[in-house]
Amino acid sequence: MIKTITCIGAGYVGGPTMAVMALKNPQITFHVVDINQKRIDAWKSDKLPIYEPGLTEVVEQVRGKNLHFSTDVTAAIKAADMIFISVNTPTKKYGVGKGRAADLRYIELCARQIAEEANSNKIVVEKSTLPVRTAQSIQKILESSGSGYTFQVLSNPEFLAEGTAIEDLMHADRVLIGGPQDEAGKAAIEELVNVYNAWIPRERIITTNVWSSELSKLTANAFLAQRISSINAISALCEASGADVEEVAHAIGTDSRIGPKFLKSSVGFGGSCFQKDILNLVYLCDFFGLNDVARYWEAVVSMNDYQKHRFGSKIITTLFNTVAGKKIAFLGWAFKKDTNDTRESASIYVADQLLDDQAHISVYDPQVPETQMYADMEELETRPMDDNKARLTLASDAYEACKDAHAIAILTEWDEFKTLDWQRIYDNMKKPAFVFDGRLILDAPKLEKIGFEVYRIGKG
Repeated sequence: MIKTITCIGAGYVGGPTMAVMALKNPQITFHVVDINQKRIDAWKSDKLPIYEPGLTEVVEQVRGKNLHFSTDVTAAIKAADMIFISVNTPTKKYGVGKGRAADLRYIELCARQIAEEANSNKIVVEKSTLPVRTAQSIQKILESSGSGYTFQVLSNPEFLAEGTAIEDLMHADRVLIGGPQDEAGKAAIEELVNVYNAWIPRERIITTNVWSSELSKLTANAFLAQRISSINAISALCEASGADVEEVAHAIGTDSRIGPKFLKSSVGFGGSCFQKDILNLVYLCDFFGLNDVARYWEAVVSMNDYQKHRFGSKIITTLFNTVAGKKIAFLGWAFKKDTNDTRESASIYVADQLLDDQAHISVYDPQVPETQMYADMEELETRPMDDNKARLTLASDAYEACKDAHAIAILTEWDEFKTLDWQRIYDNMKKPAFVFDGRLILDAPKLEKIGFEVYRIGKG
């Protein structure tokens, strides 16, 4: 029977998942550990390190009771019956598989620390998104410790959407658990099933072998990203032909075989999962000699890059083929609303393109701090940081960002952008005043009546 669960990694997945698990399993003690002291201190404070609707309320109910945050990884490993590994697995930037394969160094470090510190039998759960057969590598590391303890390695991928993570956890449409199919493996699977079954109906908990579980996560994200890239490809055709991408999406979405979800055209998908997981899938296909399959999935990422570049190019061409010295207001920097996550956000790449053309960019995002914005640009390594800071600034509100701007680009679909005083914004902008709605959230006829020239993706 599981009495104590430890999660190594206090990020976007580990923190919220353990908080909800703790809320639904008051009889189990949960430890969330991370070597980042600043992050742990934030989890203990009134201002959590990540923004997610409903998260603060859940954490406040269980923090200090059966949910604890700490940097003492060793003690948490020793205390645990079950250990979740929820550390970052970014795309490799070096060596074999550079630009495609997942960087598994943090996973290996966790496995080695568990092997070294374990003082009893443990169930180890992969929560990070991992390539197929990573569990096998973790198992080898754990078994090589010579401790005499036994380890069962399970795969339990997350299917959370940032911005709705708490809702997704509370009302999951499915939970996937993969593990060894021998007697001990199936017993370990049932232990994890029981944790989820405290609030998730048993029929929604899917159990598989570990390889199927690992691959299912990559495949799910690849299919979702494929839908977004597909409708974005059609948006370009809509603009060229005079069609309306929203009408096309609605028409095909009513087909029960297709459905309406993930058919909203935009400036491109972002976040930590879609691109990383597809590139990982591409690497795996190439590794197994499935080159044609690899090129198919690679095209999904290429289309996403194309959409971002097309949006940036539209801004430049519309502003009389140059944005040099012009102020462009960015409304939004996070990759989607209701999160402060900026990983792979379209804003980063559109900003980079406009800065190359000597634009001045003023950004307003209600949840993203200036330090994160500059860190995102620094990671691109396309220009000195002093150049970025000279021409990229963060405004305190949307009105400040838009004052004296030549154009506005909507890069994140924050609800507050729909209710701005657009007449006030127009009166304080350079004329002609342009709006580039990359998220299709604004009332274009209303803006045009005020005097704006509006570009909306996929509108012919």
